[in-house]
Amino acid sequence: MVTTTDQREIDNFAALSDKWWDPRGPMAPLHAFTPVRIDYMLANIERFWPWAARPAATASHPLAGLRILDIGCGGGLLAEPMARLGGTVTGIDVTEAATIAAAQHATQVGLNIDYRCCPAEELASTGATFDVIYASEVIEHVADRGLFIHAIARMLDPKGVVIVTTINRSLPALLLAKFALEYVVRLVPAGTHDPQKFVRPNELRQEFAAAGIMLDDMTGLAPSPAGGFRQTGSLAINYAASGGFV
Repeated sequence: MVTTTDQREIDNFAALSDKWWDPRGPMAPLHAFTPVRIDYMLANIERFWPWAARPAATASHPLAGLRILDIGCGGGLLAEPMARLGGTVTGIDVTEAATIAAAQHATQVGLNIDYRCCPAEELASTGATFDVIYASEVIEHVADRGLFIHAIARMLDPKGVVIVTTINRSLPALLLAKFALEYVVRLVPAGTHDPQKFVRPNELRQEFAAAGIMLDDMTGLAPSPAGGFRQTGSLAINYAASGGFV
């Protein structure tokens, strides 16, 4: 059976599943990365689902009324803020230990998030659809990118927006996102990334276009001198992309 899951990737993340909510642990880079990802997602959700046009949306809950899918949700670092902002969030991950950790943490903080352990193509086969689908730091870990993207297309509402953040397949990304992070400063465990799975922006755009989705916005994400990350014009290392059906 063709699938997007990669057992080696599952094993790598399963070993870290009790560390998701430790801001000083192996997931520290993702914690630092969360604010800029949320900012990018909110701006691009607004492009497709203007808050003023949605009666349920309020200043404190701008995502109210939107069905949101978090693919590769891990321990829920993005799902929780999206739920707090009013979205009806479903989070899926192929690592069972991660979805268990995510569900436990959501219960502890009083959030209602539907977590499921399954690959994207399995959820797509149920006929589920969503207004917003995002896959953040996920697509560079799947075994079959084409199958993964077509599963997203099957689940995306005709007016919906898809948002991806990932790593460019470039020399700077190889040096910084792979070797420096894993072997020099050791911010993430060795073996977390396979550089052959990194995807160039033009490749990502073409592969989504093959599924009928036009990625019409691409923005670089880079470390900020003040700490955390910021949006930038360079797509050389980390970048975000968003779009919808043509």
